[in-house]
Amino acid sequence: MNLSQPVREAAQTIWDYHHVNHQLASADAIWVLCSHDLRVADRAVELFEAKLASRIIFSGGFGNFTDGVFEKPEAELFAERAVELGVPGSAILREDQSTNCGENVICTQRLLRELDIPVKSVIAVQKPYMERRTYATIRQQWPELDLCVTSPLLSFADYCTDEIPMEKVIGIMAGDFQRVMEYPKLGFQIAQDISAEALAAYELLVAEGFDWHLMKS
Repeated sequence: MNLSQPVREAAQTIWDYHHVNHQLASADAIWVLCSHDLRVADRAVELFEAKLASRIIFSGGFGNFTDGVFEKPEAELFAERAVELGVPGSAILREDQSTNCGENVICTQRLLRELDIPVKSVIAVQKPYMERRTYATIRQQWPELDLCVTSPLLSFADYCTDEIPMEKVIGIMAGDFQRVMEYPKLGFQIAQDISAEALAAYELLVAEGFDWHLMKS
């Protein structure tokens, strides 16, 4: 797809908005909210190797983009990637039942209770365009948790690949931006400030046809 300059600029604005730019600190666990993008596992391994936590929790079953595509739950594939990169299996926990961001929280809390593992602080690792939504969801559903959020350290252009092309990323970002606006009304997330610039960029992308990931009315 040959994207116009206004579309590219609007997409960059939304990409920037989705980043929360947290300063990372040591935590009880690195908590990976899994997905279709194994580069998120790579980022978690970077944090583990930097000794920011001694445990990685991989959370994810089959979601929107992996159901019927992945042969194993997301958490299993992400954990395998981490082990390949040198993380010992003893440092990894797997939660493989969740299907969305909210369930990542609920199912991970359940797993930790069952294993009697106290976790008071985490570094949550997500895709770049889901940082803000992840932060808002965890803050709503686990407010007492000491939380920071990060993602693979890639620019918008570098994040896009043949497997995850730019037009697909733009559509997903638009849908997640809408969820940042709408989910607080449903009790799923805390509210986030939205600038006029970000809102205008979102509206341009929707008007240009990047609407396939929007919530169904």
